[in-house]
Amino acid sequence: MTFLILLILIVGGVVAYRYRVPLIAKITGQKESRIRRALDQRKRH
Repeated sequence: MTFLILLILIVGGVVAYRYRVPLIAKITGQKESRIRRALDQRKRH
């Protein structure tokens, strides 16, 4: 049972990371392009 919960958490984390831009945009109400630019700036620093 613990293995199943761990697997669900890992899969959920991967999906959330993969679709982070639309998720953040939906949660914050910002445009996706703005979120993408902000994330790109953080990578450069």
